[in-house]
Amino acid sequence: MSTTARYDVENGVATVTLDGPGRKNPLTFELYAELRDWFRARGGDAAIKAIVLTGADENFCSGGDVHDIIGPLTSQSPERLLEFTQMTGDLVKAMRACPQPIVAAVDGVCAGAGAILAMASDLRLGTERSNVAFLFVRVGLAGSDMGACAMLPRIVGLGRASELLFTGRAMPGPQALAWGFYNEICEPQALPGRARELAGMLAGGPTQAHATTKRMLHEEWAMPLDDAIDAEARAQALCMQTNDFRRAYEAFVEKRLPRFAGD
Repeated sequence: MSTTARYDVENGVATVTLDGPGRKNPLTFELYAELRDWFRARGGDAAIKAIVLTGADENFCSGGDVHDIIGPLTSQSPERLLEFTQMTGDLVKAMRACPQPIVAAVDGVCAGAGAILAMASDLRLGTERSNVAFLFVRVGLAGSDMGACAMLPRIVGLGRASELLFTGRAMPGPQALAWGFYNEICEPQALPGRARELAGMLAGGPTQAHATTKRMLHEEWAMPLDDAIDAEARAQALCMQTNDFRRAYEAFVEKRLPRFAGD
């Protein structure tokens, strides 16, 4: 049975669960495209304010399926291979362009393209028993996959990213936390609830402001500092025109917590 994705929405939080029964939730050609299209469609979805990305059966995702993806790729034309690598990269682009914050809840195996999905999320929660591995080198491929050479050094540092990408070794949960890949470590049984709690807190915040923060974090990677300061001035001035900004001020004056509405 191929991996599917389950989509559940509650109180403004969408939970995307990769579900490949007994197979550690590998990715298939179809699932790559499905996830890409789903994240692309969230730009105009006002009902979803935050996203949890997780896996079923105590694992996150084992990456590209050996039989469904890796095997067929060995006999594809150069043109088809480029189509595939561009399509997988488009999934990361869709996640980064998706305005809602994405919380990855990682347990068990998180390998290959699965590790990329966790990396492309905005926040990452893990467990001590989880293992994150960018194992492309183990199948004779470069670490330059789906943006890993650009994004991973910004999360864990250049030297640490180099080690992970050159060796393909697994990074256990405590080390992933110490290196800054995880924001937090949870007990396995507490991970789903904690991820929903964090996503719910984000969903209750000023959603336009969150979307601006995410966009500016992405856009300012390649900006000189002076350009970044100017870009942030323009972005913040737009946020100051929202009703949520006014609501926050009124709540402060009235000594109560603000109730944001996302406009």
